[in-house]
Amino acid sequence: MRILIANDDGYLAPGLAALVQACQGLGEIEVIAPEQNASGTSNSLSLHRPLSVHRGMNGFRFVNGTPVDCVHLALTTLLDAWRPDLVLSGINNGANMADDTIYSGTVAAATEGYLFGIPAIAFSQVERDWAHLDAAARAARAVVEEVLRQPLGDPFLLNVNIPNRSDADTLPRRITRLGKRHANSGAHCQVNPRGEAMYWIGPPGEVREGGEGTDFHAVQNGAISITPLQVDLTHHQRLAYWQGRLASVAPR
Repeated sequence: MRILIANDDGYLAPGLAALVQACQGLGEIEVIAPEQNASGTSNSLSLHRPLSVHRGMNGFRFVNGTPVDCVHLALTTLLDAWRPDLVLSGINNGANMADDTIYSGTVAAATEGYLFGIPAIAFSQVERDWAHLDAAARAARAVVEEVLRQPLGDPFLLNVNIPNRSDADTLPRRITRLGKRHANSGAHCQVNPRGEAMYWIGPPGEVREGGEGTDFHAVQNGAISITPLQVDLTHHQRLAYWQGRLASVAPR
């Protein structure tokens, strides 16, 4: 078993170290992560500047780019013929639920592995500041162990959110769908010493849809949320509608 581990909080993040430690004994592990915090970078690739790769004092390789850069470089260049059987990302410092998954670098790193045909799992703690990280790491290992009980088969993409609790590793696991949020509070303006306006993107909005079966509902009721994700953005139910409105016959 070969496991590639990345994250979006950076190669020095406690969550990454905890996940790597938790996976010891499950197989060969390679770690390639961003040099700095790259939260919110989604699936972006660095196409207009060169990337450098170094090895930190903790033994992890780091890239001066995005989480997707890390996984992309790993799978196309850095690992040579060493192709991982599983890609893991995390453990993230804060939740990645509902619409957050669109922006999440943690989920994006796992998604890049999935796009290369490799099963992948993204792990996040629901609250920030790493409280009870040791328990979250044990919970993450239990999920990986359960996945590995059967042949991995076709690629899959799982998004796992773990409550910050000392008993996180004993909590029930729920298979969920993504909830929905309201729009965030908007950008906040500050003026720098030169009198120029500077803007900060605001925090995520409040829960708009968090009923039973959603990731929000699971974690609020003391369970680990596991959401299977897909990448196909096609709105299949609207294909016929737009076929009737916009499709045209090719000119003769």
